[in-house]
Amino acid sequence: MAQIKYYSKEGLQKLRDELDHLVKVERPNISKQIAEARDKGDLSENAEYDAAKEAQGLCELKISKLQQELANARLLDESKLDVSKVLLLSVVKIKNLKNGAQMTYTIVPENEADLKTGKISVSSPIAQGLLGKSVGDKVDITVPAGTIPFEITEISR
Repeated sequence: MAQIKYYSKEGLQKLRDELDHLVKVERPNISKQIAEARDKGDLSENAEYDAAKEAQGLCELKISKLQQELANARLLDESKLDVSKVLLLSVVKIKNLKNGAQMTYTIVPENEADLKTGKISVSSPIAQGLLGKSVGDKVDITVPAGTIPFEITEISR
């Protein structure tokens, strides 16, 4: 049985958009390439035809995987999440107690993580160390560079 994955509204929409693009744009383009290559004659020695058929196989595989992922996707209802503790989709401000640096992270499902925008995966060491904690809690989080003490200064949605 496939594993259920949780998504934010934006993450689920992104997944649907990607599937829609593959089905409505990529699939017809590949079909057109196959038809053009087929019109050029002998298929046994036609590299264009072979490449187009391979691209079709990869596209269909992607479509199948996205459909499977969407079938097992669940939308997180942010209105029912507790704001007093760090949970999935929490926006957390933390202070590094070693150097005083302030950081703000949003804890998101693994497939939505993007460090450039401050979104960290729920399975990352920092998120794992913060989950279930409240404002004012001090936590020591082990990262590849060593153990860093943090203080949670704010939690929001």
